Amino acid sequence: MTLSAIIAANRFGLGARPGELSAIGDDARGWLTQQLKGTRSVPPEVAGLASSAVALQTFAKALRERRQEKDGEDAAKAAENGRRQIGAMYRDQVAARYRFAIRTDEPFRERLVHFWTNHFAVSADKAQVVGLAATLENEAIRPNVGGRFVDLLLAVEMHPAMILYLDNQASIGPNSPLAQKAARRINSDRKLDINENLAREILELHTLGVNGGYTQADVTTFARALTGWSVAAARGKESQQAGQFQFRPMAHEPGAKTLLGKRYGEEGVSQPRAMLKDLAAHPATAKHVATKLARHFIADDPPERAVVRLTKVFLETDGDLPSLHRALVESPEAWERTTSKFKTPHDFVVSTFRMLDFVPPLPEQILSPFQLLGQRPYTPGSPAGWPDTASQWDGPDALLKRIEWASAVGKRMGSKVQPLDAGASSLGDALAERTRVAISRAESGAQGIALLLASPEFQRR
Repeated sequence: MTLSAIIAANRFGLGARPGELSAIGDDARGWLTQQLKGTRSVPPEVAGLASSAVALQTFAKALRERRQEKDGEDAAKAAENGRRQIGAMYRDQVAARYRFAIRTDEPFRERLVHFWTNHFAVSADKAQVVGLAATLENEAIRPNVGGRFVDLLLAVEMHPAMILYLDNQASIGPNSPLAQKAARRINSDRKLDINENLAREILELHTLGVNGGYTQADVTTFARALTGWSVAAARGKESQQAGQFQFRPMAHEPGAKTLLGKRYGEEGVSQPRAMLKDLAAHPATAKHVATKLARHFIADDPPERAVVRLTKVFLETDGDLPSLHRALVESPEAWERTTSKFKTPHDFVVSTFRMLDFVPPLPEQILSPFQLLGQRPYTPGSPAGWPDTASQWDGPDALLKRIEWASAVGKRMGSKVQPLDAGASSLGDALAERTRVAISRAESGAQGIALLLASPEFQRR
């Protein structure tokens, strides 16, 4: 097996499954680019999951039941029942994601799905988002990972998970009909105004980047344009569209607006859409996206040549994602070393299960190692997403937890898997001789698996 096959499976992919390195053979780049062609149906593991509409309706129902029971034991029961329902939904979503990731024959495509989910991060530590975080990935990202960046951007920003996570449903134009109506109410002391969260994160994280050339005035203007972008409620006349994107013209700030020096005279929902389309095509966006891709797939300190090359492809193809991903595969810098990236807990756990060809049977068993190692799925804790550099993941406590988990995996799988065979099928010639010797001298299969998982070669990709 070739060095390029090892890199393809472990850096671009999610870790080699048994037989995968042999299947890749001498055409590593071809194996990767084949995964970029065309569209894909929703994975069967994901297809049966609750939609964002169902998740939002479930949350709203639990909230209503809790409010109806004003206090006491019944209110506590209603709240606990709601948490249990949403929690089960979240666990099923996590289990479906990782069952597919462990089994897929297109791990590069699936890694790209996970990359873009982290780029457009929402976090399930917010109550409204617990059941919605995974639906953003499944409804907005999966269908658009083979298209253009602008379409991916629009799908994400109009998804209920993003709107609710960043509170845009509460953003009201100060001169909107709704604000004016509220101001006319007698003894009204509530001031309706904009919320800048969504606008700021789109500019800072999703498109231009923190040094992308925008100002605070641009954030405020963009936030005014985004007023009215909301989510249909799970009650009343909107209940049939519950959980879907809803534009509320009564909340929208009227009038033309200027963003990054360009005047937008469009009205209503068309105004922020026009702004998003221009942001998607901006050179700063191209560089920001190119840098993040190079950092994820090549090195913590992205090579400047690779960033320049990817930026150029983004701009020349109007943000065509397959072309951008193909340019990443064709970057010579990505093939220079086998171990340039330290695995995040996500990478470590998925690659372990793929190497062992093992899918934990229960959702809780899939979720628990990610929680133990500090990367709870869909819960990065901020719109910035999970960090993608070794310095954030290689601290002493984190490494100790990895060793503890590796030992637990060894005890469970040591009698079922030959450690040296597993290492050879996953890492090939990248498995160092010193590691082979250490594994061969292990007192048991369990210890051999633990040594393999804890080895420097397996800890990196």
